[in-house]
Amino acid sequence: MKATKTLIASAIVAATLSAPAIAVEGLSANIGLTSNYLWRGVTQTDDGAAVQGGIDYAHASGVYVGTWASNVDFGDDASYELDFYAGYAGEVGDFAYDIGYIYYAYPDSSEVDSDNEYDFGEVYGSVSYSFLTVGASYGVNSDDGGEVYEDALYLSADAAFEVAEGLELGLHVGSFSFDDDAGEDYIDYGFSVSKDGFTFAMSDTDLDDDDVKAVVSYSVDFDL
Repeated sequence: MKATKTLIASAIVAATLSAPAIAVEGLSANIGLTSNYLWRGVTQTDDGAAVQGGIDYAHASGVYVGTWASNVDFGDDASYELDFYAGYAGEVGDFAYDIGYIYYAYPDSSEVDSDNEYDFGEVYGSVSYSFLTVGASYGVNSDDGGEVYEDALYLSADAAFEVAEGLELGLHVGSFSFDDDAGEDYIDYGFSVSKDGFTFAMSDTDLDDDDVKAVVSYSVDFDL
């Protein structure tokens, strides 16, 4: 793929250390650190670091729900992001698919200016076969500040290869187009190398005055 991840992560760790573990089938969590939070090739933290984490529940039927959070840096307008999503994932023969809805919320943005809400939502879908995944996301609702994403379309293609034991190479290209010149259309692309939760990635866009960005991150997933 953009509350405070630190608070969620701390609560999860505290719960696991201070109380007997009660496993819930299908319930999991993730915590991560990154040197730069990039979303579709564009920094959300003014090229600064981010603490991120989330909680997910996946039912055996394929239905899932979850939430995810990160700090952001939009100047004085927003300092953290909180996402909510739900969807359905399954398989048909050798193909896997995933469809759902995600809402991106920036709860403290209204504290600065009630007309500067960044919140918006998207419906999304993807199809995977072997090492290749293609996906699409479409903006369906937004508040005043997030209206640039209304009717915006993001198309992406990702490939993942195991190049050595436990070492994965990822390739990505995406195209973001906006309705009625609400935003500047652009293409983002990059690659990543991941092993044991660590990832090194490089990303760029064709936007004017945008530089190649190198990102180092670490994340861990665990069952609850």
